[in-house]
Amino acid sequence: MGRDCQTRMADVVVLEPGYAAYDTERAVLAGHEVQITPVSLDEPAVPALQALDPVALLVRERQIGAAEIDACPNLKIIARYGVGYDNVDLVYAKARGIYVTNVPDYGADREVSEHGVALYLAVQRRLVSRDADVRAGKWGIGQAAPVPGRQDAVLGLIGCGKIGLQAARKFRALGFDRVVVYDPYLEEAIARDEGIERTDLDTLCREADVISLHAPLTPETRHILNAGRIALMKPDAIVVNVSRGGLVDEAALAAALTEGRIFGAGIDVFEQEPVRPDNPLLKAPNTILTDHAAWYSERTVGLLQTKAAEEVSRVLNGKPPLNWVNK
Repeated sequence: MGRDCQTRMADVVVLEPGYAAYDTERAVLAGHEVQITPVSLDEPAVPALQALDPVALLVRERQIGAAEIDACPNLKIIARYGVGYDNVDLVYAKARGIYVTNVPDYGADREVSEHGVALYLAVQRRLVSRDADVRAGKWGIGQAAPVPGRQDAVLGLIGCGKIGLQAARKFRALGFDRVVVYDPYLEEAIARDEGIERTDLDTLCREADVISLHAPLTPETRHILNAGRIALMKPDAIVVNVSRGGLVDEAALAAALTEGRIFGAGIDVFEQEPVRPDNPLLKAPNTILTDHAAWYSERTVGLLQTKAAEEVSRVLNGKPPLNWVNK
């Protein structure tokens, strides 16, 4: 049975974690008889959704499966704040006639590539441990914590869309000599224009000094960086992941770091988020971890909130969304 809109405004639910405020969404949706209702991360999603019966869901990281979808009989759209949508059951949503959308064009290639370079530099120069040493009264650490040279260094990119291309340019500016890429979808003309060498995965893992991941998470790319490929890497290699946690076998990466088989890692994304307290990367040496923050700046937040809310508005107006991912 539908909601009586004369007695209660329909809900557009934000499943936290989301953002500090939702004035942007309220402004975009001001012409609709809806209210923005956040559901906190501490609140179980299913009973909250059953009580609210929203017409739209806005979501960043929460998992949206059959139980969450079935809790919303009048749901029309699930709008993902961001590019990836592997946390939403696309097939089940389609079976229920519910649109799923993403925001592929909010322009975070600058922020994400910048964060990847920052992670590399922090790992390469051991900035976190050197800071801790100085604060603890140590000095002249030098070769007690070796730093490899990177003359004629090779960058290996797994995935090379807009963000990968930005990363390649930034690493070249740091003096990297070659960029090798594994991406079946990279056009030859783009590779040629950017001076990028296309190669296979195993060759990339053998040759690269730094491996930076910029691929979507699909059944084919899950654990694309597995124990076998990690074993091919140079002993002074660094892994940077600012894409999707499931691209990397975290246990295998942690083992390689702990055993000293590779130099370090900078990781912004995890297979399970928030990261589990027993994740082995939390104890791995020369590893810098951030909280899926590579996309973030105040500029990108505003664009994400606006574009996701605009998709909700289109659907509430009876139109199909622009970025419909479960057709």
